[in-house]
Amino acid sequence: MGPETTWKNGSEAEAGAGDGERRPTVVLTGLTIAGFDPSSGAGVTADLQVFAAHGLFGVSAITSLTMQSTLGVAAVQAVDGAWIRRTLEHLTEDLPVAGIKIGMLGSEAAVRAVAEFLRNLRGRQGVALGMSAVPVVLDPVLRSSSGHELLSGPGVEALVAELLPLVGWATPNWAELAVLSGREVGNLGQAAEAAAELGRRYSGLGVVATGGDAAETVGPVDLLWTAEGGVREFRGAWVETRATHGTGCAFSSALLARLVLGDGPVEAVAAAKSYVAEAMRSAPGVGHGRGPLNLLWPLRRQQGS
Repeated sequence: MGPETTWKNGSEAEAGAGDGERRPTVVLTGLTIAGFDPSSGAGVTADLQVFAAHGLFGVSAITSLTMQSTLGVAAVQAVDGAWIRRTLEHLTEDLPVAGIKIGMLGSEAAVRAVAEFLRNLRGRQGVALGMSAVPVVLDPVLRSSSGHELLSGPGVEALVAELLPLVGWATPNWAELAVLSGREVGNLGQAAEAAAELGRRYSGLGVVATGGDAAETVGPVDLLWTAEGGVREFRGAWVETRATHGTGCAFSSALLARLVLGDGPVEAVAAAKSYVAEAMRSAPGVGHGRGPLNLLWPLRRQQGS
């Protein structure tokens, strides 16, 4: 499964092409499988902005509908699991994807539908899923930042048993890491041990434990664990802003984009962390609660706005 190839006419082709000459332009497609946030701070609408900011063409499959704003999540309506699976199969038969990001699933049925899709995709198209080839990044969204449960206990069990063995990357925060690893995560050392435990449990899994929800006073520290490199720290500085809605979504989508574009694990994590930090610093300041990030800042900077 490779990237789509499209064509530009002579006026749009790269410099040096003759009038009317058509040249192929490679378009890398990123797929997000996640919930719909009507405030566009997180979920598929945010993921698509991240993809666009990195030059990818984004497609999506919605797993659940949320009633939310910057003030928090009020209600969640799950999408039928069979509908999710059929959407994914129909979509990828037409648009081969170069990478897949999985965010909020919202129900046990959605978890099982996505796992079945990944198994079928690997068999149907001979796709090598994981850390390379077609990378799959799972952002295990279990609870909203406002405290609303977004995946039930049986859903978490299905995610651990069926979905984690099929993906190449997981990007839990400390609270999510504790649930997935079954370990206590209350400080940096425990987070490192839990990330390593989770990574060793699933062959070929890279783990990035994001530290934005940590109580550490030294600044946010993200931990990368890979079988080849062990644990590596990525330290940052706290950004004074209330624009923190969807930071986990943005990081996981940016990580996927960088992997699709050819970065190695260390470079991809560093670039994703830097991207999210600038998106927070340059946030537009909308809403009365935890505001959205400026996810399109690279494009706006190019345009001088």
